[in-house]
Amino acid sequence: MTGRALIIGYGNVLRTDDGVGRHVAERLAVDPRLAGATVLGVHQLTPELALDLSRADLLVLIDAGHGPAAGTHTIERVAGSGRAANNTWSHHLDPAGLIALAEELYGHAPATFVVTVGVESLDAGDRLSPALESALPGILDAVVGLIMDASHSMPAGSLGHA
Repeated sequence: MTGRALIIGYGNVLRTDDGVGRHVAERLAVDPRLAGATVLGVHQLTPELALDLSRADLLVLIDAGHGPAAGTHTIERVAGSGRAANNTWSHHLDPAGLIALAEELYGHAPATFVVTVGVESLDAGDRLSPALESALPGILDAVVGLIMDASHSMPAGSLGHA
């Protein structure tokens, strides 16, 4: 998907708010504001995703976290860690390790941002907590805004979204 935005929401949808990344990805996949972007929902970041990263100009990762207050989110730019060799045999990577792996294997990794959403509950369950459910529209708008802002700061034609 050369010249495109790649959005990956990840987490365990059977652990209440841990699945927020996948819930967000599901909604973004049908959002007309992101036509042309590739949106994936996955359980965790795995080495196989490095190929997808190598073909993107912009990557947005969405995950649950304990840092922000429940229902709020932070956005952080992330660079490769240069430690891909230490993680290549793992079935799970952190964002920096995944970026480094894409750089090592394919010679390219996109500009990357991580959207971390604060959780209220990690109990067993397949639905988001009320706090996160009500926060979803704002999170969707934040991701779309991030992609739109990035498209204005990148060379013309480098991001393929409408």
